[in-house]
Amino acid sequence: MAAIETFELTKHFESLVAVDRLDLAIDREIFGLLGPNGSGKTTTVKMLTTLLAPTEGDATICGHSVIGDPLAVREQISYVPQDMAVDPKLTGRENVIFFAKVYGVPRPREVADEALAMLDLAPRADDLVRTYSGGMRRRLELAQALVHDPAVLFLDEPTIGLDVAGRKRIWEHITALKDRGMTVFVTTHYMDEADQACDRIGIIDHGRVVATDTPVALKASVCRDIISIRADGSLPDELPGGVAFLGMTDGELRFEADRGDEAGFALSHVLTNAGMTVRSVSVRQPTLDDVFLALVGESDETEAFDDRRFRRMLRRR
Repeated sequence: MAAIETFELTKHFESLVAVDRLDLAIDREIFGLLGPNGSGKTTTVKMLTTLLAPTEGDATICGHSVIGDPLAVREQISYVPQDMAVDPKLTGRENVIFFAKVYGVPRPREVADEALAMLDLAPRADDLVRTYSGGMRRRLELAQALVHDPAVLFLDEPTIGLDVAGRKRIWEHITALKDRGMTVFVTTHYMDEADQACDRIGIIDHGRVVATDTPVALKASVCRDIISIRADGSLPDELPGGVAFLGMTDGELRFEADRGDEAGFALSHVLTNAGMTVRSVSVRQPTLDDVFLALVGESDETEAFDDRRFRRMLRRR
């Protein structure tokens, strides 16, 4: 039994299909859900955390249906949303103790101290949260979420707005939670984070998952090595075998090929023989950005679905 399973999970908002027959199985891993704005990421998380009822289909968390047994689901999960969920007028310790009491955890102060220590916040536990940095507040939210030892942790954009050091530290803690056996479901716009930290990734677009696999497998299946060349002159009609022209970006000719180093050398030779002046050649392996653009393309944010926009529409009626 997987920690998270969805069965044709679907959500409609009037004529808009926000999530369309989602099927996933996730267990004891860091799973990243990626997609453009309005693709259905947050709606999916809200259904899995029982904050939003599905229109069709179902999902189970540790075997409990989000429709049939939402209270049992809530006992198994924690959810850290994008918006800050800490009280700046309280100390760090007071915030975490409050959450422990809400969850009915025995010995709330002791449990709070353990959670604060786990997130490296013990030295600042008695300081008011309004004195915390953004990264410290995000770690405090994680401490709050862990007081009842959930089996599944949902994180919606956990590092948004943080600097590089803060993002790195948050992911170190998330990885440690997975190593303890926790299932972590993350949404993020940071492709580099997903590439380095997630065991598997699902890419969602217009409510449908278009690919699910490990970062390595996704990059291998969608893209080959990328060759970028700065050159003057006209591109010849024939290129070396196995080399495909992708287009021009920022004044660079972009190609893809297997074994990019060898292909780049051969391509440079062909372009030079065709009368072009080659100024630079660089080769890199594909990234999740390449995968994302290949599968989803450029997002049109004017068409993006937003829960707040939907609520405003309802109030106008």
